[in-house]
Amino acid sequence: QVQLVESGGGLVQPGGSLRLSCAASGFIFSLYAMNWYRQAPGNERELVASITAGGDPNYVDSVKGRFTISRDNVKNAVYLQMNSLKPEDTDVYYCSVQIIFGRYWGQGTQVTVSS
Repeated sequence: QVQLVESGGGLVQPGGSLRLSCAASGFIFSLYAMNWYRQAPGNERELVASITAGGDPNYVDSVKGRFTISRDNVKNAVYLQMNSLKPEDTDVYYCSVQIIFGRYWGQGTQVTVSS
């Protein structure tokens, strides 16, 4: 079955960096676009970044120039490099993939930006 396992979250000071990883299994990873979402308590889940099967990235305006999404089709992994982090980036970050009519999610990893 489809499994997505995120890692790399933590506590970081404003201006700092974190790199999130998502290990994928249970599907042909190289064929599918991958996404990173984030969600704060009481808020809707927000699409932060996506990367097509061919490696083309897209970002929400609030993270452009600070976050970089990438993928490794050999390791079946997708990454989110987050630089110049701000307190408003504090959220649970989720890896996600849409396969035919089903959207799958990881368990999430907490990112906290605070001094």
